[in-house]
Amino acid sequence: MSWKDRLGLIHIYTGNGKGKTTAAFGLAVRMLGSGGKVAIVQFMKAPKVYGEQKKIEECGALIESFGLPGFVHGKPSEDDIKAAKRALERAKELVSSGEWDLVILDEVCVALGFGMLGVEEVKEVIKNKAENTELVLTGRYCPEELFELADYVTEMREVKHPYQRGILARRGVEY
Repeated sequence: MSWKDRLGLIHIYTGNGKGKTTAAFGLAVRMLGSGGKVAIVQFMKAPKVYGEQKKIEECGALIESFGLPGFVHGKPSEDDIKAAKRALERAKELVSSGEWDLVILDEVCVALGFGMLGVEEVKEVIKNKAENTELVLTGRYCPEELFELADYVTEMREVKHPYQRGILARRGVEY
């Protein structure tokens, strides 16, 4: 039996604390270092903005980002919703293909929280996952009804953050 035959579990990294994407990308590095194939779909993150995007691609992962420049505040625009729907369609393909050892749906829970996607749509992606594909969903606002489908649920809890003192996001640390 190959080590890859033991893959196929579902992870959720959620909560208001820092480190959800970082944890998922750490797992991606571990998988790549073990000879596995990794695909990442980023919801709500524009391409070529975040430090991890270039480096993880250089390490051999497929990474596709479907967000628009800027952040969503309040009600998402029609273009933001369309981008989230395109990301979900791509996620469906990758998760069900059986070609990938690890697929990360980065910030999919945020897209759910903003009402850009429906919970049932994401449940369908999870239920149609290839048997030996490890799947990670990240982002704050994860609906608890997804927890029942997961094997790992980790909630990052913010205790203290520099933003509370007026220190804005810094390149290389927060993005």
